[in-house]
This record gives sequence, C-alpha cells and structure tokens, in this order.
Amino acid sequence: MAARAESYRADWRRGRFASWVTTVDHKRIGLLYIGTSLVFFAAGGLLAVLMRAQLAQADEHFITKNSYNELFTIHGTTMIFLFIVPFWAGLANFLVPLMIGARDMAFPRLNALSYWLFVFGGGTMFLSFLASGGAAKSGWYGYPPLSESFFSPGTGQDLWILSLHLVGVSSLVGAINFVCTIHNMRGAGMSWMRLPLFVWAIEVYSILLILVIPVIATGLSLLLLDRQVGTHFFIPNEGGNALLYQHLFWFFGHPEVYIIILPAMGVISEVIPVFSRKPIFGYKAIAFSTIAIGFYSMLVWAHHMFSVGLPGFLNIFFMLSSMVIAVPTGVKIFNWIATTWRGNLIFDTAMLWALGFIAVFTIGGLSGIFLAAFPVDWQVTDTYYVVAHMHYVMFGGGVFGVFAALFYWWPKLFGRMLDERLGKLQFWLVFIGFNLTFFPQHLLGLMGMPRRNFTYHDHGLMQAYNLISSIGSGVMTIGLLLFLVNIVKTARTGARATNDPWLADTLEWYTTSPPPAWNFDRIPYVTSARPLRDLRRRLAGA
Repeated sequence: MAARAESYRADWRRGRFASWVTTVDHKRIGLLYIGTSLVFFAAGGLLAVLMRAQLAQADEHFITKNSYNELFTIHGTTMIFLFIVPFWAGLANFLVPLMIGARDMAFPRLNALSYWLFVFGGGTMFLSFLASGGAAKSGWYGYPPLSESFFSPGTGQDLWILSLHLVGVSSLVGAINFVCTIHNMRGAGMSWMRLPLFVWAIEVYSILLILVIPVIATGLSLLLLDRQVGTHFFIPNEGGNALLYQHLFWFFGHPEVYIIILPAMGVISEVIPVFSRKPIFGYKAIAFSTIAIGFYSMLVWAHHMFSVGLPGFLNIFFMLSSMVIAVPTGVKIFNWIATTWRGNLIFDTAMLWALGFIAVFTIGGLSGIFLAAFPVDWQVTDTYYVVAHMHYVMFGGGVFGVFAALFYWWPKLFGRMLDERLGKLQFWLVFIGFNLTFFPQHLLGLMGMPRRNFTYHDHGLMQAYNLISSIGSGVMTIGLLLFLVNIVKTARTGARATNDPWLADTLEWYTTSPPPAWNFDRIPYVTSARPLRDLRRRLAGA
C-alpha cells in the first residue's frame, strides 16, 4: 500500500500544472472552458473596439478595408463560436452534474476531448492572422462568392473553415455528453418535472447542437472542396448555387441563436426566483416553452434570406413561423415578471443582470418581429438596423445572461464572493454603454447605412450617431474591465462563501463552495423542483 501511495504521488499527472492539463474532472474542465472563453471574449471585444474607432468619424482610414474585413469576420466568429457557446458548455460542465445529483459527467474523457478541440480550434482561428493573405474576410457567415478562392486568396479562409470544424466537433461531442448525463445520471427523486430550469435549457441546447452541427459541417466541407479541390458546389458560373450555402448555413445559424439564448434564459429562470424569494411562476410553462423555442428555431432559418428572391408562399411561411416563436419567448418573459410580482426583491448584482437581460432582450425581440415581416425586411436588410437587432439579442441576451450567471455562481465556482459595489458599477456602465452603442444603430439603419462597410460619407446625423455608438463602446469596455478588477481584488481578499450564500433552491448549493472532487458526501432525495428549500423546511421542523 505504501508503494502504491508513493507511486501515486510520483505520477507526473498530479503536478500543479499537469493536473489541469490532464484532468477529466467535470468541474475543472468547466473552469477551463469558462476561463478560455472569457479570454476569447476579451480578444473579440478588442477587435470590436478597433472597428468602432474606425467608424467614429466619417471618411476615416485608420484601418484599411482589408484589415476591417478581417476584424469584422474574426470578431463575429469569435463572439459566437469561441466565447458564448463554449462559455455555456463550461458552466454546464461545472453545474449540471451538481444540479442533478451526479458524481461526474457520463463520459469524462470525452469531456476533456471537447475542451481541447475547442482550444485548438480557437488557436487556429487567431493564428490565421499570420497566414498568407491574412485572416478570413468574408464575414462570420462565410458566404460564397466572398469566401471563394478568387475573392479570398491565401490560406486564412481555409484556416477559418478548419477552426470551425474543430470547434464544431467539440460542441457536438460535448452535447452528446450532456444529453447522456441528463438522461441517465439524475439522482434519486430527480424526475423530469423536478429538473432545474437551467438543466432543461442545457438539454434543449444540446439537442439543437446535435441536430445542426452536421449541417454547418457539410456546408463548410463543400466550401473547402470548392476552394481547394476544384469542385463547384457554390460557384454559379460553373453550375453551382450560392443559395445552397445560405440554406445550409442558416439552417444551422438560426438555431445557433437559441443555442446561445436558451442557456441564458435558463440562468434567468434560476436567478429571478432566488432574488425574489418566491418560487418560479409557471415552472411547467417555462420548461415546455424551452422545448417549443428549440422546435420552432428549426423552422425559421430562411427569414435571413428574404432578399434572395424566395417564392411568395415561402416568404409568408417563414414570416409566420418567425412570429410564432415569439409566443413561447413571451411566456418566459411574462412568467419571469410574474415571479417578481409581490416578491421580496433583492437587487444584488446577479439580479440586476437578470432584470437587464429582460429589458434589452425584449427590445431585441421586438425589432426581430419587425424584421420577420418580409416587406419591412426588404427595406432594412443589410443595414445597421440588422446589426442593432442582432446585438440586442446576442449581447443583450447572451452576455447579460453570462454575467448574471457569473455573479450568481461565482461563490460556488471559486469559494469567494465577488465585490457587490464593483459589480453594480460594472452593470450600470455596461447597461448604459450597451444602449449608447447599439440603439443609435437602429437609426443608422433606417437612414440607410449599410453594414460591413469600413467607412462612410457624412450626411445628416450619420456621423453623430456613429460617434455616439463609438463612445458607448468605450463606456461598455470600461465596465467590462471592472469585472477583471473585481476578480483580481476578490481572489485573495474576497469574503469566503458559505455553501449556500443566496438561500437558493437547487441541489448544487447543498455541497461545499467550491465542491470537493466527489461533489457530494451524501446526495439528498429530491422531493420537488426546490430541493434545498424542502431540506431547510424539514430541518426547521425538526
């Protein structure tokens, strides 16, 4: 036994650094995912600040056209594929086993594989700036002919395709792991109608990834063949069809919006009841609306293609299906508001981010309803109105949800509390800066400013709105940097977190902060969707 213990200690995989590199512990993998995705968030944000600096003044040439197109492409791809989706994968890796009463994920080694594929994919994308011809320049959607070899020479576009393949396989194997874990490893008493709503969101998020990742992989593979092998799938002059790529991309691309938003909605469904001191209003309605959103997200992809000349009956179908998806989304919003009604509201930072999410995501959803009406879409397509809508949904929804999650679960992740005063200051700076940045872009779009242009001529209020937008991005950046200050400040001096600092409802708060390697000393029997509340009441009664 002594020899075995000595051999265990001498194992190189137990080193301070090597133990993280070789880990298969779901909590460590979750933290690696979260940390890496936040690094990519900072990198993508830097690219955005450079673009806003270029657009602050009319007829500016601070950045060249080619460089702007590279920044635009890698910024969009980074925020979607390297930040927000992997962040949810990391948070779910850490929390899902804890929330359902499991010891680990179903396939720990597959879990580690998914993380390292993500790292290699992200590294490949950013190293493409050093490739011959520079990075990809065809936008985060990679439309042909812009992404064909005669418009995007060099290897940057090919590395972009390779990186998305790596990240796609990472997401696919991770999603399979989540589905197997949720279906097969729930603790005693954890029935489907007792699952935490965040876990419901991860279930649908994972199913959507499994369904749509193969579709975008097909489109990217055919595009790579066109570029390197001489096929003509998407080259109209050679008998191909560029619209085929758009159908493949958007069949993936619109569910991808809900792959980003559904976990954020799951976070809001956990935060609002805790800081309202009430049970969630309409648990089953929120759970089933999550399924409905996932289903309808597969039926609306061509509303991104209203301007390509689809037949009228298809335009009508995609318009109506796009409007129908607002119904389950509205169910969630009204249920969240009803949860706060006559609640004992506690306006801690996590709650502020959750309420901010509801406000800005609702604005983004309403502008999406306008865009779903194809006569309106024809007027504003490819303008800054679409940019504003997308950011109100993706940033206002996704990133506000990310910070609600970080401030809520940070004590469980690291065992220390974040500074509330810094957190609230960060929220207000980001909230104000976000609206200063993106609300004027609705007006720019209505004035006719095209998206993806690296410069513009000043007429009317175009320069004024762009300047306000650029100033807003600076305010938002200061707010986001405060989060880094908060992390550094509280890493050593932050208050120690108790097991359950918020008096929360779900099972992850039953274990220590941070949890041990084995998660639980004893897993309680789950009697409702609020097992910790039930446990507190039983102890109070005893």
